[in-house]
Amino acid sequence: MVNRMKWILISFVRCYQRYLSRFFAGSCIYQPSCSNYAIEAIVKHGCINGVKMTVSRLLRCRPPYEGGKDIVS
Repeated sequence: MVNRMKWILISFVRCYQRYLSRFFAGSCIYQPSCSNYAIEAIVKHGCINGVKMTVSRLLRCRPPYEGGKDIVS
């Protein structure tokens, strides 16, 4: 069940990357991009913690935050 949920969440992110990200190109101030960060966080930390980390990252992906390198730890 957990692996299925990971697969579903990652599929949503991949769909975003493929079909919607072109409309927001260059808007992420972090490396890796927020969508790549989301996938890595879900893979490394599981669904619940990965989504929490992703939401936190998305809330910081705007001014006044400076951005830069932000790796999943």
